[in-house]
Amino acid sequence: MPRMGPRRGQNPGEKAKDFKGAMKRFFSELKPFRILIVVALILAIAGAVLSIIAPNQLSKLTDEIAKGLMQEMDMVAIKKIALILALFYISSALFTFIQSILMTDVANKFAKSLRTRISKKINKLPLRYYDLNSTGDILSRVTNDIDTIAQSMNQSLATLVSSVTLFLGTILMMFYTNWIMALTAIFSSLIGFVFMFLILGKSQKYFIARQVELGKLNGHIEEIYSALNVVKAYNGQKQADIKFDEYNKNVYEANQKSQFLSGLMHPIMNFIGNFGYVAVCIVGALLTMNNIISFGVIVAFITYVRLFTSPLSQIAQSMTSLQSTAAASERVFEFIDGKEMVDESNLTKKLKKNEVKGKIEFQNVVFQYDNNDKPTIKDFSAVAEPGQKIAIVGPTGAGKTTLVNLLMKFYDLDSGDIKIDGISTKELTRENIHDLFTMVLQDTWLFEGTIKENIIYNNEGITDKQVQEVCKTVGLDHFIRTLPKGYDAELSENDTVSAGQKQLLTIARGMLQNAPFLILDEATSNVDTRTEELVQEAMDKLTQGKTSFIIAHRLSTIRNADLILVVNDGNIIEQGNHDELMAKQGFYAELYNSQFEM
Repeated sequence: MPRMGPRRGQNPGEKAKDFKGAMKRFFSELKPFRILIVVALILAIAGAVLSIIAPNQLSKLTDEIAKGLMQEMDMVAIKKIALILALFYISSALFTFIQSILMTDVANKFAKSLRTRISKKINKLPLRYYDLNSTGDILSRVTNDIDTIAQSMNQSLATLVSSVTLFLGTILMMFYTNWIMALTAIFSSLIGFVFMFLILGKSQKYFIARQVELGKLNGHIEEIYSALNVVKAYNGQKQADIKFDEYNKNVYEANQKSQFLSGLMHPIMNFIGNFGYVAVCIVGALLTMNNIISFGVIVAFITYVRLFTSPLSQIAQSMTSLQSTAAASERVFEFIDGKEMVDESNLTKKLKKNEVKGKIEFQNVVFQYDNNDKPTIKDFSAVAEPGQKIAIVGPTGAGKTTLVNLLMKFYDLDSGDIKIDGISTKELTRENIHDLFTMVLQDTWLFEGTIKENIIYNNEGITDKQVQEVCKTVGLDHFIRTLPKGYDAELSENDTVSAGQKQLLTIARGMLQNAPFLILDEATSNVDTRTEELVQEAMDKLTQGKTSFIIAHRLSTIRNADLILVVNDGNIIEQGNHDELMAKQGFYAELYNSQFEM
């Protein structure tokens, strides 16, 4: 349904939230997968523990070899230690492999669950939400942001846990081995912590900005390429390119700053690691010369320094990745937490198609779009009797389509009421109301599938004969039979089906639905004059016995309407049939005559 409210391009993700809060929400959403995650993390910890214990055995092996240089080697002891070392490293690698498989499975299942929730959420959000947010930004949340969450989770969560385990375990083992060497290694690496936390504090805002700006860029691309023919017709490529360059530059700058700051962590950690090697070698050599430690302890501490500094680097990288996750999850969960349409499970009243008489009353209806200064519809009242053909006319922006949106309960009324056969639409579910109406809109919508599937869409018990009859009625049968597979021909975005033919297909779809009410919103705007006559005849048959609402700019198409409502500034300024309104020589007569002026 066309939206009359302004699109503000608002991006809810522009508000930077607390990193801790975003991560807390992220981990709370992982509860359904907690068993697999716990198993994966236990395996990661087990692998890390084996890597921590291994240097102690390596120290023993080094000492045994050193003894062998002085006297005969104890090959039995060396083989035993070597076998234990091999067992440790193989087990650690196996645990890491299984953990990686589990985390990959969890990450993909979690991403799938998020996409499923968003898919369901899309149908629960009111149209007001889509008035305020661009399609491209919403698509960016479904694609880019969820992919970012899945990748970060797959790469960072287990790495972070194993790195913390390595870090803490290495400290314990170093103090257990020699406290002097332990302090040497720790103090030489302490500077890395300071730089890491300084960088994390500075870079988080840029990770959030990157996701937000990426959403804006995707929104712009979607808008431009969905109307590329219009952009080219008005030579708007230059303006579109300028806007694209602006958004692209913002993405580039945010990405550059975030990646630059986070990228500093790796070289800093490498420097600290190398500095630690040097410190350990110098202090270790002095202690060995004084017979305080053996040569094997130095070898073990060189390994411990690697195990100590490597987790720092991995923790830094994991935190960088988690920053991206926090920024992306904030946007995804903001969409999932969006205010939904009012729950209608408590509504029990229902109107059946075959029992509806067809009377509709608008009673002092008032409606205002979000962020609009004034109401679009103000104190609107009208009555449509059963079987009447009601035409709604007026200048652009007068509120014609908004009235239909309110009638279909796409928007909730600010005040007033709309009644169908005396029952307020507030007491009826949206699904019930939608079943009572056949809608043929100005905006055509076709999906990938056969022509027959597009026409039958969501209707049960429709025969091939019925499909062919409605296509003959609207003048589509000849065109369809010229296609290679006729009614079974596949439609896709690449097919050269004209706008008029698409509209005729949607009209045929509407004619198959046996509903007591009919809404035609500029249904013949994309067809030629001759086809319009054929469609008009079909519409006259379609409207027989139904209460119909017709929105039209071509006033010649509604001359036979039982009642014409002339709407301006959200209210009825004139009403009557065509002859009565023309006799008044008022606003309607001016509109009608203006279409024939040269």
